[in-house]
Amino acid sequence: MSTHAEDDVIAGAPVERSRASAPVAPNADHAVASRTLTFDNPRLRKDFAAQGAFLYLEDFLAPEVTAQLVHSARALLDEVNRNYLPGHKQGGSVSRHTIDRLAPFIAELYSSKELIGWLEQLSGDKLQVSPADDPHAYALYYYTRPGDHIGWHYDTSYYDGRRYTLLLGVIDESSCRLDYELHTRNPDVPDQPGSVQIPPGGLVFFDGDKLRHRITPAGPNEMRVSLTFEYVTDPNMRPWRRFISNMKDAIAYFGFRQVFRQMASRGKDRA
Repeated sequence: MSTHAEDDVIAGAPVERSRASAPVAPNADHAVASRTLTFDNPRLRKDFAAQGAFLYLEDFLAPEVTAQLVHSARALLDEVNRNYLPGHKQGGSVSRHTIDRLAPFIAELYSSKELIGWLEQLSGDKLQVSPADDPHAYALYYYTRPGDHIGWHYDTSYYDGRRYTLLLGVIDESSCRLDYELHTRNPDVPDQPGSVQIPPGGLVFFDGDKLRHRITPAGPNEMRVSLTFEYVTDPNMRPWRRFISNMKDAIAYFGFRQVFRQMASRGKDRA
């Protein structure tokens, strides 16, 4: 079903891992504010609402933030867990638990007060970070082999409240596209299809239960890496939903060892 590490050969070509020293990590709050203060935020809020809780920005991240994320994505290639679900999904992923150990800047960016405050302006909701045991809170997704993709789906929330997805472009050396359909949950508005190819530093922000979307298959010798942040309006989750969420994460994304090792560690801490 899955392997723990990405092969050293992707699509028949050697992977060139970054041997350069890591770029100096910027201050996450300052880097976000340097961008969001230049935007027409009232207009973006109107666009987000008019599109049924969806927004795409081609150029969002400050260059130094993008550079840091690219370095992290390449440095974590050996940590990728690959999965294949026939007819729906093929690709790799790295969960927040691995990111916490090896790429802490991503966790700092996720928790940035400037970023969360700006997203609250867009959504009109009070947003909270996902609980510490949620491997999807922030995660990297790798499309590195021919046919890597994910089929049509919603980012279904198992929480009691809404869950918003922030998708950031990190590496795009591919023909992969984000195809989406707006307004599918609103019977009063016709469905509106769209498609974007997200460049490094680009942003997509949406209500996970409202946007039907997919990532089209990668071709030979291509590489695409995206980073997602998940924010919630209510961090509570009922036990049976937690079980479903954990099983989905273990089978379709991060592997049983990653998901359930974290659960075992929490149990020891509480003992």
